[in-house]
Amino acid sequence: MVYVNPAPAEFASGKYYHDAAGYYLSPAKLESDYADVRFERELRLFRSHCARGLVLDVGCSSGAFLFQLQQRFPGSYQTCGTDASGAPLDYAESRGVTVIREDFLQHDFDGRKFDAITFWAVLEHLLEPKAFLAKAGSLLNPGGHCFVLVPNLGSLASRLLGARYRYVYPQHLNYFSRATLAKLAAEQFVVVEVRSTHFNPIVLWQDWRGGGREVSNEQRAELLQRTTAYKRKPWLKPVKAIYRAAEKTLGAFTLADNLAVVLRNR
Repeated sequence: MVYVNPAPAEFASGKYYHDAAGYYLSPAKLESDYADVRFERELRLFRSHCARGLVLDVGCSSGAFLFQLQQRFPGSYQTCGTDASGAPLDYAESRGVTVIREDFLQHDFDGRKFDAITFWAVLEHLLEPKAFLAKAGSLLNPGGHCFVLVPNLGSLASRLLGARYRYVYPQHLNYFSRATLAKLAAEQFVVVEVRSTHFNPIVLWQDWRGGGREVSNEQRAELLQRTTAYKRKPWLKPVKAIYRAAEKTLGAFTLADNLAVVLRNR
């Protein structure tokens, strides 16, 4: 596993995420996160392994994944989320998402056991990702599932761009390959499924041209908003078919942008 050492204190402690709450609550980010197309891949993967039950989303931010889960499958799940940043949790509550305002590693969750725990784009931000997975294992029912999504260190974008890639940046303390992620989880979990998913050619092109120029949070949110809008335009259906074929091909060789891993508690 590739990791940052020493980790900057503001990221290691989580303080940065309190200070950066404005990004997670910006209109562009919220519009994208709550769009009906935002968690399509994650929801398909999740539903294929967990059809109902008690779900905890760790690093839930503004609660969009849990909101989508509740809206699309009413009555199937009891959900709650936790996050290091308080203001996004306020927003999650305003959208009807139950939140827990406690330190994930220290909280006992009142003795509850979960059927599924999710870490969507979270482990790469953590100083101790192994401790978080171990805690998740202790909170899951026997045979319960843990879902992890992280940037793919072996992706085409990472290979072509190296340090110029916008996802090589200070907030990311860890960088995972398929092998290192499986090894990290091996003590607590059985790996059930690994997918290489997502592909953003706009990012690849912009970062190639930008030569490693810093991309601000505002620019990241604006691009997410733009690509989300593209996904919702029916006249782009032929282009989307080509895109899906490209993503599927890259995924077959573990070259897509992210790794999505399903783990079963031992």
